Amino acid sequence: MNYNIRTILESEESLLQDFLYEAVFVPEGVPAQPKSIINQPELQVYTADFGKKKDDIGLIAEVDKKAVGAVWVRIMNDYGHIDNNTPSFAISLYKDYRGLGIGTALMKEMLRILKDRGYKQASLAVQKANYAVKMYQKTGFEIVSENEEEYIMLCRL
Repeated sequence: MNYNIRTILESEESLLQDFLYEAVFVPEGVPAQPKSIINQPELQVYTADFGKKKDDIGLIAEVDKKAVGAVWVRIMNDYGHIDNNTPSFAISLYKDYRGLGIGTALMKEMLRILKDRGYKQASLAVQKANYAVKMYQKTGFEIVSENEEEYIMLCRL
């Protein structure tokens, strides 16, 4: 599948709300949460005023000029927070575009950008049952801690 990865435009920041909802992991056989779940403060840290902080970086994956996925980072006190110098990842793709290598390409491009900008590491949190754990490990993330439901993963750049 042909796709293009580019920087998110200021006018597209509302897309992050859609992709934030897509990033909420839904285990097999469990109904999806209502879209209003993204209004919870612990999820709004991922998108509120995105682009206004120096550490906010976002990329969009497009197929036929349609946004199908996004990866974005910022330094925030989220589930994967390590310290105030480590950007945390958020990534998601629409269901029809998962498993095609687009997510891996988005991750690799963001890691390259972070390294070029002088960051030493990046983090994320992922539900243990999420199939994406393997993809994160393939792109260089390692499990550094865990709780009952999720792994905290770190990638040294």
